[in-house]
Amino acid sequence: MLRLIPILAALSTLANAGTLFLPAYPNSLLVVDESNGAVIDRIPLVTGTPRSMRLSPDRKTIYVTTIDHNGVEVVDIASRKVTNHFVLNTATKQYRMRGTAVDPAGKFLYTVTKEIDKLNDHFEVSPAKFTVIDLAEQKIAKTVDIPREDASANEAGFGRTPFEVSPDGKLVYQFGAKINVYNAADFKLIDRIDLAQPEFPGMERVRFGGDLDLIYQPGRRTSVFISADPVIHNRTFGIGRFDLATRQMEFDPIGPAPEAMAGLQVTPDKKFAYTMVSNGAHGNKRCEFWAFDLASDRITQTAEVPCRSRFSFGMASSGKKLYIYGAGFEIEVYDAATLKHEVTWDLKNDVTPAGIVVLP
Repeated sequence: MLRLIPILAALSTLANAGTLFLPAYPNSLLVVDESNGAVIDRIPLVTGTPRSMRLSPDRKTIYVTTIDHNGVEVVDIASRKVTNHFVLNTATKQYRMRGTAVDPAGKFLYTVTKEIDKLNDHFEVSPAKFTVIDLAEQKIAKTVDIPREDASANEAGFGRTPFEVSPDGKLVYQFGAKINVYNAADFKLIDRIDLAQPEFPGMERVRFGGDLDLIYQPGRRTSVFISADPVIHNRTFGIGRFDLATRQMEFDPIGPAPEAMAGLQVTPDKKFAYTMVSNGAHGNKRCEFWAFDLASDRITQTAEVPCRSRFSFGMASSGKKLYIYGAGFEIEVYDAATLKHEVTWDLKNDVTPAGIVVLP
């Protein structure tokens, strides 16, 4: 009977293992088995190297943008096939796009683009614009000039501030130092929620960070918040939740913000969270895992981890493993309970910094 315990444990691990979708050079998505790190499939992309990935609200589709010719590809997760693909560039016109979101029906892609025209003797770069891409027609359906007060935020990085679409598809939200609410049909500004004066006391400014896919809830944006007090400007990070229907915001502060933080990963039961932080630079740089108990909003464990110049931080679908990956061929796997290194998976393929999709 005792010999059955390791076998049962192994079977349990396999049963709970999920699937990773990773963007890879030169033009594919790798499908990785979480139980052993093996690449079990490769989804070839038609339009080039993946720049970004976005999971649909129903978690059945991955929308990919690519670098080579500013392409868009739609990947069906069940069949692992590209069901739609096209490019925006023409012989005399190029586009740069950042900050994408897709409406719940999968009809339109909302983003910010910069248009670059090739003239006889020079290239002419236009200001960034809000852009609606019709996925069925495979073309830009509409562009809208960005208001002057929002131009600088959208010019920086060509519109890196993230978007979300309301559950009914009628509103588009852009998150940054403020939350701007636009009509999805024409990008007319409907409301501006100024996070410089939040409703909770003692904080002077708040900013949304990256989306937390593992605790995604339809109709809500859950992300890392950074806030500062109005007196000595101490920076605090926490978890912010914004309801896309009621436009109500919740903020749960966790602790002092480090110099740099590689996002926040929350376990599926929403009881614990993990991040990788760094302080200092060059020879004085120190990197650590931080583990948090979300019920008490306190740090429960820390552990030093080797620093990397470029990396991404993720979590297994079970919440029991932590991943360090990106800018290389490997995924370093750490045990979430002990914060100790367990194994390094060799993907035998360089991956791009376009993110990761983790599915159970």
